[in-house]
Order: sequence, then C-alpha cells, then structure tokens
Amino acid sequence: MFDHVVFGTSDYEASKTFFLKALKPIGIEVVSEGPLGIELSSDGKSSLCIRRVEETPAHLHLAFVAQNREQVDEFYRASLEAGAKDNGAPGIRPEYSGTYYAAFVIGPDGHNIEVVCHEA
Repeated sequence: MFDHVVFGTSDYEASKTFFLKALKPIGIEVVSEGPLGIELSSDGKSSLCIRRVEETPAHLHLAFVAQNREQVDEFYRASLEAGAKDNGAPGIRPEYSGTYYAAFVIGPDGHNIEVVCHEA
C-alpha cells in the first residue's frame, strides 16, 4: 500500500462521497476531516488525502491493496453504484503477473482508481 497520496478535487463533496462508498469494501475509513479536506486510511499507516481546491486537478492513478479477490469485486460493484465509470472489470492482468487480480474505475474527477489483490 502507499504511504500517502494527496490530490485536489473540483467537487469535494462528490469525491468524498464517492471514495467513502467505493473504498468501504477494503476497510477505508475517515481518519480526520478539516478545512483543507479529508484523510482516509485502513491501517493508520498510509493515507489518502482529498483536498478542496479551486483549480482543476491533474488526473492520478491510485492503486489500493485488497486482501482477497472478493474485495476487488466488491470495490468494483460499489464504485459503479457510487457513480464511477468502468475502466477495467475485475480479472487477472497477465501483463503484470499471473496473480495480479485487479479492477479499475474512473472516479468523479477523472482519476483512475484501482484495487489489486496479489494473492492467487
């Protein structure tokens, strides 16, 4: 998992709602929220920080680690229900490895969000 990722969003409330719902299946929760934005984490060691900004942010690719393939599937379903666009249904990605099971979606600001399980 990453240490931290920080990005700005053009629609803070939409992004906050999206990430809370989409990442719930992998245990992501609110750590803190303040005037600058929100900090999310599943383990308290790494975090995703979403900031309120006025300018249009650059698109990012964020990859989160899942403990099992079911979490990848749940992330994908929850993300689509939360309004994400499909960018790769759950499945093995042999171009990365024989056990790289991942799903990809495009979030509210055009960020490519991935959840991957490396276990067979």
